[in-house]
Amino acid sequence: MGPRKIQIVTTGGTIEKIYDEEEGLLTNKTPNVEKAILSKLRLPYTQVVFHPLMNKDSLFLDDNDRKQILDKVRALATEGHPILIIHGTDTMTVTAELLARELSDLKVAVAFTGAMRPLGFDDSDAMQNVTEALMALKIMPPGVYISFHNQIFRVPGVRKNKEKRTFEWI
Repeated sequence: MGPRKIQIVTTGGTIEKIYDEEEGLLTNKTPNVEKAILSKLRLPYTQVVFHPLMNKDSLFLDDNDRKQILDKVRALATEGHPILIIHGTDTMTVTAELLARELSDLKVAVAFTGAMRPLGFDDSDAMQNVTEALMALKIMPPGVYISFHNQIFRVPGVRKNKEKRTFEWI
């Protein structure tokens, strides 16, 4: 048996922010998750296929962006492989709930993850969250989930806890 295929849709968020020296700001300019994941993880049993969709802070996502994510996931789900969505944490639950509502007949697992600190920072939780989500997708039944800080939450019924800087059940 060959490697298990996992589709990764990137939408931006804190996980993909980089420090712009000219502007002195953290910005979403170029996707960086693919390069970072493929260069740091050994995945001999997983074929990862990236689908860069957008590169936005989730606070700036609108209904059209969410529809684009929904349409991409709907199309990829027909291929029968689990899907990981890299998404900003501030509105992750909004997009995840939309997918759970609109894709009630999913035949694959769809997991959202992101990070509280950008991927390139020493104290980032990005690599942990992505790695755990990739593993979780291999064993989760069909449905929509948030995979974050060593927890898997079935959507709906999840919220971001800004004080604890993680997700929790409602």
